[in-house]
Amino acid sequence: GINLTQVEAVVSTQSTGLTTVPGVIRYKGAKIQLLDLPGIIEGAKDGKGRGRQVIAVARTCKLIFIVLDVLKPLGDKAIIEKELEGFGIRLNKSPPNITFRKKEKGGINLTQVVPQSELDLDSVKQILGEYRISNADVVLKEDSSCDDLIDVIEGNRVYIPCIYVLNKIDQISIEELDIIYKIPHCVPLSAHHKWNFDDLLEKMWEYLNLTRIYTKPKGQLPDFNAPVVLKEDNRTIETFCNSLHKGILKDLKYALVWGSSVKYQPQRVGKEHILGDEDIVQVIKKH
Repeated sequence: GINLTQVEAVVSTQSTGLTTVPGVIRYKGAKIQLLDLPGIIEGAKDGKGRGRQVIAVARTCKLIFIVLDVLKPLGDKAIIEKELEGFGIRLNKSPPNITFRKKEKGGINLTQVVPQSELDLDSVKQILGEYRISNADVVLKEDSSCDDLIDVIEGNRVYIPCIYVLNKIDQISIEELDIIYKIPHCVPLSAHHKWNFDDLLEKMWEYLNLTRIYTKPKGQLPDFNAPVVLKEDNRTIETFCNSLHKGILKDLKYALVWGSSVKYQPQRVGKEHILGDEDIVQVIKKH
């Protein structure tokens, strides 16, 4: 069961000082750490000192909850997003599909794989000129904006999923609640009445996009209690082995996998194989 005070820690953001309170949620076999960060709106006002620390922590997270008061959500949302954007955090966005490579000579070379509504050779040259770049290859693989190109040139952006938690829904009407449910990336809830926490947890799980892998020791049943949890962009047998123990990989002969990522049950795979959620893996060592 979920200890709801840990979700409440995220919802009651009335804390001051830079004390980040970690709570751990165990959900679907994974341990998920929650950090309750002090509000950045207050931090931004007094010289941005504290706001900067908060955002430095936020940059390292895999998912951000922005807690808003359902009675006045949009003003706060805009302020918080602007602060986060200013520190290179992009919410609910994928990295722009742009290839950018500096070179020694040859000027600016622009390739447009798809038609562009905003960028052309002149605007690309102008933006690169502001960074004193006069020789580069730029390939635009999607319809991109000037901001997209700047993000790619700067290169220090982080792309983090975000869920807007709209608190205090006990104070609005059913009709208003219906409208709120249509807002993307939103979960309405009431921290006070503990309403709708399960929706928040389910959406959290969906946005984290984690992969649980169960280990199967030779001659034993799989261990379903303690999955190895892998991130979406790194789900290979190699990563799985390194999560268990650094030395396993060099002794790996092959792995046996049961589950959605293989055609045969079990199937022999190598270290490059990409695993699926709830796959079972048995490591076979060289003798």
